[in-house]
Amino acid sequence: MSDDAADALPAAVAPPAAVAPPDTLVAELTYRCPLRCGYCSNPTAYAAATLSTAAWQRVFAEAAALGVLQLHLTGGEPLLRADLEALVAAARAHDLYVNLITSGVPLARERLAALAAAGVDHVQLSLQAATAAQSDAIAGAGVFADKLAVAAWVKELGLPLTVNVVLHRGNIDDVAAVVALAESLGADRLELANAQYLGWALANRDALLPTAAQLARARAVAVAAKARLAGRMDVLFVLPDYAAGRPRACMSGWARRYVVIAPDGKVLPCQAAHGIAGLTWERIGERPLAAIWRDSPSLQRFRGDAWMPSPCRSCDERTRDFAGCRCQAFALTGDPAVPDPACTRAPAHDLVVAARDAAAPSDATPSYRRLQLVP
Repeated sequence: MSDDAADALPAAVAPPAAVAPPDTLVAELTYRCPLRCGYCSNPTAYAAATLSTAAWQRVFAEAAALGVLQLHLTGGEPLLRADLEALVAAARAHDLYVNLITSGVPLARERLAALAAAGVDHVQLSLQAATAAQSDAIAGAGVFADKLAVAAWVKELGLPLTVNVVLHRGNIDDVAAVVALAESLGADRLELANAQYLGWALANRDALLPTAAQLARARAVAVAAKARLAGRMDVLFVLPDYAAGRPRACMSGWARRYVVIAPDGKVLPCQAAHGIAGLTWERIGERPLAAIWRDSPSLQRFRGDAWMPSPCRSCDERTRDFAGCRCQAFALTGDPAVPDPACTRAPAHDLVVAARDAAAPSDATPSYRRLQLVP
């Protein structure tokens, strides 16, 4: 779709009179990261500007007043913020439940203890694979041993631990070993999240997309592990959209439960919405967060179901999946207002079928995530 066509997107039908407040704030504190994972969900090009400590503190105060209950501190790598302890303390002062989403790099036990004392309630630690050689190759850095140390510190400090592993062609055949590693670390939860093909993952899709047989084997291992570990460790296996046949209710629907603040202060419905043509994002500080959430045209654009085209408008699942992912629709077709191509009923589903059917083991390797700044 051309820029002119994007700018000509029809205006959204007026949203419901009452817009429920979000319950979750995703704070992307920075896009800087010491790792270079080829499936990273960060945008492939982005501005370097980041909010100040004081600005983030105001964000947390406004979010709590709006009705937000939980806060995900993420990035990039949030540990690269020297003011992270102060930001955690500010969130705790407003009774927000604080989840630190981290690669664990760079981190010392003393700093983790300080973060726990400041108010971190939960740690989600990313691992790339079950062995040092494979993990370090995927991450583009020799950090596997550091990550295992961080996991041990989290448990020593009495914090709940979620281990998150993004699955793709390079590690999906080793799910059993990943489960065993998470068990050995005493993880409370293991998220086996297949790569969703946006951002860097879309750019590297040909090297990342697993075969149907690989997915089936991995899912069987995960289902068995979930049953075996019930009551000890929760095991979650998230299918990639390309294999599910039905779209996910991404972020529980566009601007319904989640509000995302990008490092530069843009207020978004999800982390991948930055580049959708035809939408303009307001920034924190331009007006109160509550006002942006309530009536920003771009946040209103895909709320509810009045905007939906056929066949979504008459689909009996439209209130469950909300027509799927707007970012994926834009990434694959150039139009965010069409049915998500991941859906078998979508007119553009052939794009997903072709990519899925072309998936086959090969020597292709993903490009490392790299810093690519735009003005």
